[in-house]
Parts: sequence; C-alpha cells; structure tokens
Amino acid sequence: MTRLWDGARYAVVLLAPAFVMALAFPRTDWSLTPWAALVPLLAVATIRTPRTAFLWGWASGTLFFLVLLRWLQFTFQVYSAIPWPLVYGPVVLLAAYCGFWTGAVAWAVSWLTARRSAALALALAPFLWVAAEWLRGHLFGGFPWGTLGYSQYLRVRVIQIAELAGVHGVSFVLLAVNAALAGCIVLRGRQALAGAGAAAVLVAATLVFGSVRLGETPASPTARVAIIQPSIEQPLKWEPRHTRETLGIYFALLRRVREDRPALVVWPETAAPTVLRRDPALVQRFQSAAAELGAPMLVGSIDEVEGRFRNTAFLITEQGIVGRYDKIQLVPFGEFVPLSGLLGFVRGWAQFIAELEAGSRAVVFNAPPAPFGVVICYEGIFPDLFRRFVRDGAQLMVNMTNDAWFGRTSGPEQHLTMYPFRAVEHRVSVVRAANTGVSAFIAPSGVITRRLHLFDRGVMTESVPLRTRQTLFTRLGDWLGLLSLGVSTAAVAGSWRRGTREAAASA
Repeated sequence: MTRLWDGARYAVVLLAPAFVMALAFPRTDWSLTPWAALVPLLAVATIRTPRTAFLWGWASGTLFFLVLLRWLQFTFQVYSAIPWPLVYGPVVLLAAYCGFWTGAVAWAVSWLTARRSAALALALAPFLWVAAEWLRGHLFGGFPWGTLGYSQYLRVRVIQIAELAGVHGVSFVLLAVNAALAGCIVLRGRQALAGAGAAAVLVAATLVFGSVRLGETPASPTARVAIIQPSIEQPLKWEPRHTRETLGIYFALLRRVREDRPALVVWPETAAPTVLRRDPALVQRFQSAAAELGAPMLVGSIDEVEGRFRNTAFLITEQGIVGRYDKIQLVPFGEFVPLSGLLGFVRGWAQFIAELEAGSRAVVFNAPPAPFGVVICYEGIFPDLFRRFVRDGAQLMVNMTNDAWFGRTSGPEQHLTMYPFRAVEHRVSVVRAANTGVSAFIAPSGVITRRLHLFDRGVMTESVPLRTRQTLFTRLGDWLGLLSLGVSTAAVAGSWRRGTREAAASA
C-alpha cells in the first residue's frame, strides 16, 4: 500500500506539470509554465535510479505530447478509414516516441548524479535537453514540433536571442531556470546559490539583449506584399464540381488586392484546384491577372514531372510561369510513406496520404520585389532548411501552407508559432499565406504584425522590411544544438570511463 501511495504521489507531482506545460502552446498560451514545469522531474531524477527516472520521464514526456498533439486526432477521425478503436494509435505512438527523449534526459541526469554529483547533473541539464531536442529534430527525417523554446513566441524580448542560437537558445535558458530551481530543492548551500545565480545572470542577459534589439530601428528598404487567404474547406479543394466556385472566390479576392498595389501576391500551398501546368486556361488567367496588377504571383500547385507528382510553388508574371520551387522536406505519412515496401499498405487507410517526389534544390526567386525564398507547409519548422534560402541570398521569406486538414483545432496556430523564430534567427520578414489560416505578416523582430484568423476569408497587404544583414545564426547555423550534443556525449562517456576505472581499481 505504501508503494502504491508513493507511486500515486509521483504521478501527480510529475505528470500534472507535464500536462500544464503543454498548455504553454496555442491556444491557451500559458507561456510562463515552462519556466518551472520541469523542476519536479529534474529533482526526482537526482534521487531515483536511472531506470526509474527514465520511466517517469518517458511517461511525463508522452503526456506532454499527447496534450500538445491532440489536434492530430481530428485529421485521423475525419480523413482516415482507421477503425474507431485504433484511431488513437498513431497519435499515441508519435507521443510515445517524442516522450522517449524526455525520458532519456531524465535518465542522463540520474545516471550522472549517481556517477558524479547532482550539482554536475543539473548544470548539464540544459545541454542534455537541447541535445535531445536536436536529435528528435534530425533523426528519421526529424520532428521538431514541440521544441520547448517555441512556447515563448509571444515573449518577444525573450526570443531575440534566437538571432544568436536559434530556438534552442530559448530552450537552453528555460532549462537553466528549471535546473536552478531543482537545485534549490536537492542541493545545499553554495551549490544551490551558485546555480540560482548563474540562471539569474543568464535570464538577465537574455532580457537585456532582447530590450536592446527591440529598441533598435534599423533603416531598411521595404517591399509591398499581398496575402490571399481563400478559406476553402479541404473536402472541396479538389472536388471537380466546386472548381468553378473555388476559382470565383480566388479571383474575387484578387480584385480586392488591386487597389493596394502590391509588388508580390502570395497564394497558399496547392491553391490551384487543378494540376496547374495541365490547365493552360488557368495559367492564362493568372498570367492576365499578373499583367493587370503589374506584380508577379506566387501560386501553390501540385505538378507532374515525368509521371511523378511534386508539391510546387510557381512564380507567374505577365510572361507566364517564370520560376518554380519543388518542396524538399515532405511530410511522412502525408506526402510519402517511409519504408514504403514494408508500410505501403497504410496508403489505403487515409485520403491525406499521397506519394509525392521531393525536390532537391533550395530556389531563391530573383524577382520583384526582391530576392525571396519559399518554404512549403511544414518545411519552415526545420531551421537548417530555412537557413539554406537565406544563405543563398533571400531578402524575404515566404511560407505557403494548407492547414485545412486540421480544421479548427490548435494545430494551425501551433504551426504559426515556429515562424517568429525563423524571422528572428535571420532578421528576415516572413510572409505566411495559409488556405484556411493562419496567414500572417511577421516582422524581423518576431512580432506578428497582422494575421487572418482560422477560416477568415480575405486579403492583407503590408510593406515589409527586407533583410539587410547576416546574424550569427545565419553564419553558423544550429551551433548550440551541436555543442550540446558534444557536451552531453562527452559528459556521459567521461563518467562511464571514470566509473569503469573506479570499479576496476576496487576489484
């Protein structure tokens, strides 16, 4: 009975903060919770065995991702033929995989405590956490959704350090505070005070840097860009009977843009309700509209290349199609099936599973209003890919997406949270056009200056600053993730060797 009571207490102490931490993301946006929500897990990891710490960490992380990714349930329920009792399976499996990395951090903290000391383990906790986030964002194609730093997207002063170290820099600061608070519980005297002092200095430096950057008003050229959000329900997008109505909505919205005199018009991902290059009449309509506006249009469409389909952004001027970018980072189980020889049978389960071919080249369009790059759908959540366009000369970045698959859930708004970080990382404006929302203009400071909400149909036109300089992150990329991976590996390997030597000496 005592063990059962202890287990229940641990469950409340460790799982309740994980649940609350997931609410730091849209739509609740309780962004203060990640500053302390990991304290119980880190403290418990220093006093429990590595195996127990891992299990509690895995359970905690899995619950966090179950709450965070609950919006995926809508897609499986509405657009798949998975039997009802099994429809929760994909979300649970994904949450368990992502939660594994939280368990790995808890294991490492416990193991380092046992081999070295709790003080060292907590000092290394920010590196361990960032290393785990980096691995989750790169292994098996990567899934960086739910990176802890994204919870601070509305805390504009805090996120300015993304210019230096990306979103992982913000995660590092959050973990440093959690580790310091955990140290106040499990450490004594000077060690606890030193940890709290170091975390306080780090937070103060972060806020001072943010204040300085936000206080700057750098002069830079601007470009006038229009966004069109047609808000076409997913079941109607590719329905031939609705094609005429869909196009009527598109070109009615386009007429509203004319008076704003934009230098570029951005449509969402797969805006064309047909395979665009197979539809010369539609190409001609876009071409005529571009000529009338005196501005190029960026239009998303499915394209066919030698019998293979691609997710493509076409640049259309009065001369017709003058450029294209083929999506490089495809969505697993959405745009392709990993290990298709083994798992190909899942294509029959859901209408959202396609078999597309990935592009191979990051294209910067050297067209008015300035050289710009495009990331399609969730490509923008991968900092390394986004950075390729900026390093190739993009002065403006566009994200075109279709989040209609996720209905009115929190998924589209969680997707939006990534792009203020991409803007700050490179001090570049981000123009985001979404079919059903959330479309937005994001300033180089990471401030979302204007947005169209979910299922609002409309247009927005803004003058956006163009990128004029390189940041540390532009030059070096995700150096903090790599550093954290190196520090974590060295700490675990060094402690293992030390333990092996001590065991041999005592034998």
